[in-house]
Amino acid sequence: MRRFLSLGIVLALLVTGCAKKKRVKTPASTPAFTEEIGIASWYGYPYHGRRAANGEIYDMEELTAAHRTLPFGTWVRVHNFTNGKTVEVRITDRGPFVEGRIIDLSRAAARQIDLIGPGTARVRLQLIATPASLTSGVFAVQVGAFRNRAGAERFRLEMEKRYGSATLTTRQGDLSMWRVLVGRAATPEEAAVLAEKIRLTESGIAGSPFVVRADGIPSTGN
Repeated sequence: MRRFLSLGIVLALLVTGCAKKKRVKTPASTPAFTEEIGIASWYGYPYHGRRAANGEIYDMEELTAAHRTLPFGTWVRVHNFTNGKTVEVRITDRGPFVEGRIIDLSRAAARQIDLIGPGTARVRLQLIATPASLTSGVFAVQVGAFRNRAGAERFRLEMEKRYGSATLTTRQGDLSMWRVLVGRAATPEEAAVLAEKIRLTESGIAGSPFVVRADGIPSTGN
């Protein structure tokens, strides 16, 4: 009897050990990076008081920021290489939609790292925390920005014929700028593959295509 009891205990411990080693699959929208280096800018009027991409009313005196791909509710630390100052911000909006820039800070956040005067600065982003619950994201590739909606629509139709899916987007407070997004990918990596394909194929595109998280961005078209 003791031998059977001992065998049962050993089996139970083995099962428990295996359960503890079970790998948990993380959502596709979990950020793949812990650090990013690039150019930061800031935005205030005319966006102040308007709805941000996450549904909140944008308050430029809160410590928030816009990022192209990080999930809403993510916290990042922004380090200004020029003066060594840092600020921690929560991602509530999408942008900046300008090649080479990686984050758009609120006025309050920009003030903390002395970014108001220069307007832009080279920074390092460090991931602090992601939201407790993450939902699957939708990622696309920005291939162009137009002041004229008619021109943007013509370009969108061209991209749709070649790649199957293309939309127009605009941002509240920036209605004079129309952006063309191509594709609908489940991960940033998939969208990056598409971006590279477009970069190598489309000689008429000004600048380099870049990946954006498309959820929360108002769009028209297919």
